[in-house]
Amino acid sequence: MQSCEILLQKNKQWAKQKLEQDPDFFNRLATTQSPEFLWIGCSDSRVSPEILVGAEPGEIFMHRNIANQVIHTDFNCLSVLQYAVSVLKVKHIIVCGHYNCGGIKAALDKQRSDLLITNKWLMHIKNTYRLHQEEIDSFEKEEDRHNRLVELNVIEQIRSLSHTSIIQTSWAKNDGPVLHGWVYGVNDGQLRSLTTRQSTDEIHPIFQYRQVSAE
Repeated sequence: MQSCEILLQKNKQWAKQKLEQDPDFFNRLATTQSPEFLWIGCSDSRVSPEILVGAEPGEIFMHRNIANQVIHTDFNCLSVLQYAVSVLKVKHIIVCGHYNCGGIKAALDKQRSDLLITNKWLMHIKNTYRLHQEEIDSFEKEEDRHNRLVELNVIEQIRSLSHTSIIQTSWAKNDGPVLHGWVYGVNDGQLRSLTTRQSTDEIHPIFQYRQVSAE
């Protein structure tokens, strides 16, 4: 049996098990979604949000990309953000990075000529490294340098979220959502909180909107 066929077979087994546990499960799920959380995470195959927190389908709205970035020219991410905040009315947004992240490791190395598009995406992380170079380079072990940039990258993405008009508009009107920066340890399966920002937190004036409107 080929790999994709195995996935289809596992899906049938999962759906059957769900129906046995709760015959009305899919009927309820098909009518609407009202998740409390938006999860912005890394595309890494080892970091599956629902599995990490034991969530069921419908509980987490999700966007994933290389190294869990929130970039203001990425309309895919911004569209997800706007829908989550303006339509679904999520109460919490989680940006979750993870240790041993390949994107972070690549960003701390020279650019590869065979990954021209990926290089452009990683440039944002290289700039985060440049901002915190003295601190990161103070670590003797390469692993420690990688791990600290993982953490700083998450913190920077939370700041980036707070600088969008989508978040600032929602904060002004609804006092939410709350922004959470987390990191996941692939070696121990544990999630750790790094930072939290909410509507009462100060935003640097140069990132504030004079008249908050749609992004």
